[in-house]
Amino acid sequence: MTSPEGAPGAGASLPTDPRRPVSSSSFSGWRAVLTYWLMRYRRIWPSTVVSSFLAPLLYLAGLGYGLGSLVDGPGGSAINGVAYVAFVATGLVAAQTMMTGSGEATYNVLAPIKWTYNYYAMLATPIRVVDLVRGQLVYILIRMTMVAGVFTAVATALGAMSGAWVPAVVVVAVLTGMGFAACTFAYSAGITDSGQGFNILQRFVIMPMFLFSGTFFPLEQLPTGLQAVAWVSPLTHAVALTRAFGLGPDSPLWLEPWRFGVHLAVLVAMIAVGYALAVRRLTKRMVV
Repeated sequence: MTSPEGAPGAGASLPTDPRRPVSSSSFSGWRAVLTYWLMRYRRIWPSTVVSSFLAPLLYLAGLGYGLGSLVDGPGGSAINGVAYVAFVATGLVAAQTMMTGSGEATYNVLAPIKWTYNYYAMLATPIRVVDLVRGQLVYILIRMTMVAGVFTAVATALGAMSGAWVPAVVVVAVLTGMGFAACTFAYSAGITDSGQGFNILQRFVIMPMFLFSGTFFPLEQLPTGLQAVAWVSPLTHAVALTRAFGLGPDSPLWLEPWRFGVHLAVLVAMIAVGYALAVRRLTKRMVV
């Protein structure tokens, strides 16, 4: 592998090979990367409060309670017998982890390659490319757990979620965030411009899924053709799960066992494919 143009030691080979046999010290490689990201987060965490915690709660208050007062009629709710605030809260928790997970894997991946050269410095040690990916994804896993846990706790306290299955909402939301984080990591590892590709990702992938995956209204409200397109979105599967678990077995939105299996399989497959692609593309980018 060679250093990028303008980086310290440009033109010199760095002694790393992601294909070398795994030694005992390799098992600590990803933990060292995780420690770096945790130490970094300790310095910047105040800047994440609005995007990770306050913004989704404002969505919940504005849409769930504000718009919900118009959607819910005097005799009940117009959304499958479910109060609109509960409908929105159980979908928004998955949508928020999608937004946070994808955001954590954009510039935080491109910058260490293109501008700060942190990845190059790490790879000059026994740390391997696979350790970079694992360590950073574990850090994102911790972030997803914080975001999903806080949102679910607040929504439960407000009465928007209830029942013994509420903890499963956090699990599904974390899986959702990790799936989008892993796939975005793979995408970011191949970005060669100054981040214009992230605008395309946000405008034409993330935002349409945020709006048209059942977060704010039932998919049945869409034309039949668009419903089929919506079910292609991984977020649709995530929202179906968080809504079922957040509302409980007595809800009309509870799912048949086979549907739980299909939705979970989509999220797990997304994580597995995204992780494999992330390692492959980062290796191709960093190692020659």
